[in-house]
Amino acid sequence: GPCVAASFTKKHLPLLRFIGDSAAPLSTNFDVVVIGGGHAGTEAAAAAARCGSRTLLLTHRVDTIGQMSCNPSFGGIGKGHLMREVDALDGLCSRICDQSGVHYKVLNRRKGPAVWGLRAQIDRKLYKQNMQKEILNTPLLTVQEGAVEDLILTEPEPEHTGKCRVSGVVLADGSTVHAESVVLTTGTFLRGVIVIGLETHPAGRLGDQPSIGLAQTLEKLGFVVGRLKTGTPPRIAKESINFSILNKQTPDNPSITR
Repeated sequence: GPCVAASFTKKHLPLLRFIGDSAAPLSTNFDVVVIGGGHAGTEAAAAAARCGSRTLLLTHRVDTIGQMSCNPSFGGIGKGHLMREVDALDGLCSRICDQSGVHYKVLNRRKGPAVWGLRAQIDRKLYKQNMQKEILNTPLLTVQEGAVEDLILTEPEPEHTGKCRVSGVVLADGSTVHAESVVLTTGTFLRGVIVIGLETHPAGRLGDQPSIGLAQTLEKLGFVVGRLKTGTPPRIAKESINFSILNKQTPDNPSITR
């Protein structure tokens, strides 16, 4: 709740522009509104603010900004090129990885340099803490807790029958925020479902509520809303593992040869 978030941010993050659920927004008009505070949302919000746009980042919980998935790694063969592109545009994730990494390794060393891929194993707590510090201290960027339930649409344009544009969002408490641009970075939250054994539960991820109203709005506008299934393996208790019979995977030192 707001009290928990406030105590966390007061302790760790000194220069905040955070507003809790119980407070009215500092402004109801922004240049850009970003919905969702995951990896894509933090990059989009920070990029908009860097370009000089007054930006609002809306997220269910400020304490989950920068929370990593079950696989705490960045880079590798598949994602390394994407990270380099983000870094070239002055994005955040590569810089935060440098602050939070604990194990670096270049994959595919036995093959040619064209298929080498630097992979970093990240301390999940450090990454989340460092990303929140960066986001909550970015000029022109406001972070607000809240669930978006609907989009505000303009009247259809006379010269384009049926076409309208998004001009803002409606929050779960009924309040509205207007913006020139609205960016959706909802991840797994749009009508999300988690499966535990034989049971299913509505959830954006474990411990978080899904976004139902926004999914319904997109369907009414003609968009197809589906799901992609992913699996999370069970965690093994460290005390139950005999590490003496396992091979030690040491990081590269140095991790990159110049």
